[in-house]
Amino acid sequence: MRIILTDKAIRDRILFVLGALVVFRALAAVPIPGIDRVVLEQFFQNNEFLGLLNVFSGGGLANLSIVLLGVGPFITASIIMQLMTIMSPKLKALHTEEGETGRQKFTQISRMLTLPLAILQGFGFLTLLQNQGVLSGLSLFEFMTNVVVVAAGAILLMWVGELVTEYGIGNGVSIIIFAGIVASLPSAISQLLFTFDVSQLPIYLGFIVAALLVIYAVVVMTQAERQVPITYAKTVRGNKTYGGTTSYLPLRLNQAGVIPIIFALSMLLFPQMLLNILATFNIPGVQSASEAMLNFLANQWFYAAIYFTLVFVFTFFYTAVTFDPEAISKNLQRGGAFIPGIRPGEHTSLYLGNLITRLTFIGALFLALVAVLPLGMQVLTGISTLAIGGTALLIAVSVVVDIVRRTDSQISMREY
Repeated sequence: MRIILTDKAIRDRILFVLGALVVFRALAAVPIPGIDRVVLEQFFQNNEFLGLLNVFSGGGLANLSIVLLGVGPFITASIIMQLMTIMSPKLKALHTEEGETGRQKFTQISRMLTLPLAILQGFGFLTLLQNQGVLSGLSLFEFMTNVVVVAAGAILLMWVGELVTEYGIGNGVSIIIFAGIVASLPSAISQLLFTFDVSQLPIYLGFIVAALLVIYAVVVMTQAERQVPITYAKTVRGNKTYGGTTSYLPLRLNQAGVIPIIFALSMLLFPQMLLNILATFNIPGVQSASEAMLNFLANQWFYAAIYFTLVFVFTFFYTAVTFDPEAISKNLQRGGAFIPGIRPGEHTSLYLGNLITRLTFIGALFLALVAVLPLGMQVLTGISTLAIGGTALLIAVSVVVDIVRRTDSQISMREY
């Protein structure tokens, strides 16, 4: 703590994050024009889809603010670009093989893709709200102005998130979502106290115990790592001997962090939003098909199965994109290092690939189980806020652990 307060570089990074969060919460308090507050509260009441979407947007949706889309369009664009790396070798090379310049170009394409996605999502969501009576009395020009405003809000929030990543501590997108979760805690606690029922006290205590166990498990699994021993070959130059030292390569059990949860939520919420929009149109075939799909997704067990699968798959996918065993093997070989008992080159690459696959399987299974645990508890107890609270808890704990880890890294660099 003393180093954080006295070191100017670390202090400036933390202050920058806090300043960016103040800007974000100020934007989240500015509503778009034409809102009917009474209809809005009725529309949000007991609507799990909108509750999840509000968490995903960073809390800007509850007030229908100018940043109601949150970082959703940027995350959707990032998912599309990550999937494109599988189908396009050129994009994959740009993302993984061309260094920092290639990654900057890759990110720039994601930014450009964010704009049409923000306009599409803004138009669709505002159309849904207008059909539900939440937005009323708007002319075509006023409606399109609102679309432009919310799209611009999404782009602005994307920019703020990237500034936090570059000049602050932690992943800016995750921190923005975390800020929305923390900002919603006072209203959630007050609502819980208002609806408190003494007869359900054992259930409440069970939820508290489960939440504490989940927090502990998430911290342990996030910090867990497998240390792969590495030995540097000895080299003799003149009368001096270099190398011969032993170190280790840390492989985290959960390489992807909270990103798979965010990706899975995006893949779940975006189709539901489109189906909700299509269900409001007076087209018999389209309306009936959309309502049938929404009813199908309303099944809690089916929804939990999709959520589990998406989190599990995205954990493997994101790890495969960010962790390249072949590149690590080449770097070790160039540095004169090797894993004891494993031949350098292709054998080292295969060894690391098999090891990270086993580790990722455990991490993905844990992450997916924790993600769907609140949904299972909701089916058993009938309390509809558990899914929101569970997902938010998982994101919040993972973000806090990541920030603490990055802060410790900054402190270690200053000490050395």
